[in-house]
Amino acid sequence: MSKRVLIVDDEPNILIAVEFLMRREGHEVISARDGEAGLVAARIDRPDLIVLDVMMPKLDGYAVLRAVRADPDIAATRILMLTAKNREIARNKGLTLGADAYMPKPFATNDLVDTVRGLLMRAD
Repeated sequence: MSKRVLIVDDEPNILIAVEFLMRREGHEVISARDGEAGLVAARIDRPDLIVLDVMMPKLDGYAVLRAVRADPDIAATRILMLTAKNREIARNKGLTLGADAYMPKPFATNDLVDTVRGLLMRAD
């Protein structure tokens, strides 16, 4: 079943790769290159899942995550943090703030696809 996936990442190579993987899975893909644009897209496009980087211009991923969870219209959106910040403290912060899953970069494509599938199945 096709879902809407928002990818928020300022790194072009990651954005292209994740877009490709999500389209290959049959999902509609929306993308944003900074946290501020990602938050706007989340509010307008109402994705089923947000794949969210942490270190970005304008708003970092944690600020986007807080804003999504505070907005009753989109608070239930599944969020996968996909980030180079792979220390345990960063992971715990993301999960404590409400991320549904946390995956460090670099990532295995199969792991990303499997995680996204699981999150989208839970959203149904």
